[in-house]
Amino acid sequence: MEATAKAKFIRMSARKVRRVADLIRGKNVDEALNILTFTPKAASPVLEKVLKSAAANALALEGTAKLKAEDLRIKQILVDGGPIMKRIRPMGMGRAFRIRKRTNHITIVVTDGEKEVSKS
Repeated sequence: MEATAKAKFIRMSARKVRRVADLIRGKNVDEALNILTFTPKAASPVLEKVLKSAAANALALEGTAKLKAEDLRIKQILVDGGPIMKRIRPMGMGRAFRIRKRTNHITIVVTDGEKEVSKS
């Protein structure tokens, strides 16, 4: 059983978020939340919020009688670049330099750890 949570248009570069996402990839949800709590990066609170949402989605889909929160693990975490907002910064001698304000999309997939049986 898998559950997904997404956060879109996060105002941070995808490169910076990927550094924190690599720390928690493949870990249990409880362990990943502990890591994110004590990681001093700006991306940590955003990833923590999306991970909690994915865990809540899994519990809502399956129910708390069948599934425990401590049994969940992160199956997949994707950090994709979003649209770039372009701004102009005036410089000397009439020049204009471009400022790129980057965004990203975060997708987290959690699973209960059971092997999925394909129907073929």
